[in-house]
Amino acid sequence: MIEELLPDSVVAVETHGQAEAENITLYPEEAALVARSVAKRRREFALVRSCARRAMEKLGVPPQPVLPGERGAPQWPAGLTGSMTHCDGYCAAALVRAADLASLGIDAEPHGPLPDGVLDAVSLPAERIRLRHLAESRRGIHWDRLLFSAKESVYKAWFPLTRTWLDFAEADIEILVDPGEFPRGRLRAELLVPGPVLGGQRRGVFEGRWTVRDGLVATSVVVPHA
Repeated sequence: MIEELLPDSVVAVETHGQAEAENITLYPEEAALVARSVAKRRREFALVRSCARRAMEKLGVPPQPVLPGERGAPQWPAGLTGSMTHCDGYCAAALVRAADLASLGIDAEPHGPLPDGVLDAVSLPAERIRLRHLAESRRGIHWDRLLFSAKESVYKAWFPLTRTWLDFAEADIEILVDPGEFPRGRLRAELLVPGPVLGGQRRGVFEGRWTVRDGLVATSVVVPHA
């Protein structure tokens, strides 16, 4: 599911369910991070790192620990960049050679409405207006959850490039529906704060894709070098 949202240069590995988590061996430094966590957290932590290591192998990079760095962002092997996501029953990792992309972000969420009050906390007035229009014309999609997922993907792509926080209100995201491909489409995120400088130019817009399938909402954001 995630792979269809990403360019061919990106390797994506995903897993559904949690049964195989019991057979995953973490590196000691990883295991120490979740030693006191609840079982669900330990399973998801192990599964998403298993996905990441399988992606490393596909790129010809020896598997190695994936430890959280600043603000919890994954620390990837030299020469790679990527993103991970997990929600109930689903984990995925996407990796790419840093020479091919400046950054990327992925996110998956259960396809259901956001809890009361969350949409107002994470969205701009213009975004909520567009969501209402989408809900009127395209029923059957929880557009609020899709917007939330898109915000997460934007942040995951943003942080490695800037090492700074991006608030929910600092990116105005437009969800676009591709004719003939529904329920799939594109994302356009206008950054409302100065964006990263890439190739000598400041980037003010991030773009990505979305899909709804198998009870999940999935989004991606890809930032090319130029």
